[in-house]
Amino acid sequence: MFSIWKTRGIVMLKEIYIENLAVIEKSTITFSHSFNAFTGETGAGKSILINGINAILGQRITKDIVRTGCQKAVITALFCNLSTYTKEKLDELGIDYENNELTITREIYADGGSIARINSRATTISVLKEIGGTLINIHGQHDNQILLSPEKHMQILDKFSGDLTLLNDYRKCFKELQHIARTIKEIYQKEKDKTDRIERLEGIIEEIGALDIDENEDNQIENEYNLMKNSDRIINSLKISRQLIDNEDSDSIMNRLLLVENELSEFSDIPEIENVYNRIISARIELEDITSELTGLYNDMDFDEQRFGYITQRLSELNSIKKKYGGELSDIIKLYNDSLEEIKLLESNSDELKKLNEKKEMLLHEVTEKAKKLSQFREKTAEKFVKQVTEELKFLDMPNVVLEIAHEKGKLTVNGMDNMEIMISANKGEPPKPISKIASGGELSRIMLALKNVIADKDDIPTLIFDEIDTGVSGRAAQKIGIKLHQISKIRQVLCVTHLAQIAVMADNHLLIEKQVVGDRTITQVKLLDFEQRKHEIARIMSGENPSELMLKNAEELLKFKFEYSKRC
Repeated sequence: MFSIWKTRGIVMLKEIYIENLAVIEKSTITFSHSFNAFTGETGAGKSILINGINAILGQRITKDIVRTGCQKAVITALFCNLSTYTKEKLDELGIDYENNELTITREIYADGGSIARINSRATTISVLKEIGGTLINIHGQHDNQILLSPEKHMQILDKFSGDLTLLNDYRKCFKELQHIARTIKEIYQKEKDKTDRIERLEGIIEEIGALDIDENEDNQIENEYNLMKNSDRIINSLKISRQLIDNEDSDSIMNRLLLVENELSEFSDIPEIENVYNRIISARIELEDITSELTGLYNDMDFDEQRFGYITQRLSELNSIKKKYGGELSDIIKLYNDSLEEIKLLESNSDELKKLNEKKEMLLHEVTEKAKKLSQFREKTAEKFVKQVTEELKFLDMPNVVLEIAHEKGKLTVNGMDNMEIMISANKGEPPKPISKIASGGELSRIMLALKNVIADKDDIPTLIFDEIDTGVSGRAAQKIGIKLHQISKIRQVLCVTHLAQIAVMADNHLLIEKQVVGDRTITQVKLLDFEQRKHEIARIMSGENPSELMLKNAEELLKFKFEYSKRC
């Protein structure tokens, strides 16, 4: 165990600062890299400490946890000597770190909001969870519930194996099989409705195809229609305009302009009149040109009733098709082309189905073979698991324990073909049964501790927190749990909240959580105990307030035992 610790380095939660969290006003807690125990009277605030750690791990925290009368609560944790696993996750998320350290801060506001920061950089709660998952694993009553859920047992075994290669390879193949199966199902569903769909597509293709549409045809047709529709009025306007400018009537503009020109011609050599006279001549010439152009337009206007009939009908057809299918002519053309492609695909689905079914059969065989190999690997894993966990449980004062893995094979799922459940007998002569039917609270705690211990080398999470690990245990069993936590702390940092002296005495770092009344407010403080303070706290746990000299002597002996044990280890 020591060699493993040295290769990994002392990866740890170094310090946590808590401010205005429930009854904790301000507290800075420093941890050792090994076994840290928290003790204190019921209601002193041990659960608040766990809530604070949960907060920096990204867990949901309610605003009620903010100290009454305060605007916000602040929790800051410092981690040092980061693991490769954590660094890879930080790099993946684009989070910088220096000196192999990481600071995580969570601020919870009394109005319900919260802010999370990693190395002073604001981040999301989901990112906090991802990073937190590489740093700390908290064991509490929830983990015991995992033991009571048989569907979770196979996950425990897979994690214990330390090698998920076969499982990941199987899942990749299984998901490909699922994808093909879904595709086949979709095609079959399309086949079911194919006749109606093909008829619908054929109707679209025939209707749109018969019109032989150009993309901008409707604009061109509409312009021509408007011109022809107003042709009578246009011809009449051209005729009247020409007559007003130039006709035999003396009142025409041209005749009047000639009269003006003749009237001024006699005086055209006078400089002041010459300019006006020349402009009148220019105006007459311009009017003659306009008259000529109006005459040409009038002569060219030839209303073609047959063309107008075609234009009218074509415009009606184009507007009708746009109204029926929606959009512009470009959308109608796209619908036509898409319908051609879809009908082609539908008509070729038979060949596609044949190919897909052949591939499905091939994959089904491959997935089945991979499931068999995975199942065989799990059987071997289960044998090692039973052996190691049984040894741990015997050490934890369950000498008659019998552990088995019930293994049934069924249909293929994303997890393989196996259903595996941990079965246990804690009493001699009794056959193993499901954990949920026979295990007491104390047995559940010891079973989970045994699992944590055998899996400790299989992951890279450096800090383990045990909350209520002593539920339902006492005496010798509690002493064994304390020893086991001390052993785990050689390769992992351990934080444990406990009510038992046998566990607290095995800690390398003993912290007391105590409640005090200052003025008219209750506050909770956390302080590191020296040897004498530890002796009194251990004695208090064993006998209550004001322990006797005998209890103090017993506490001292327990502490000396721990020191001697540590030397031997």
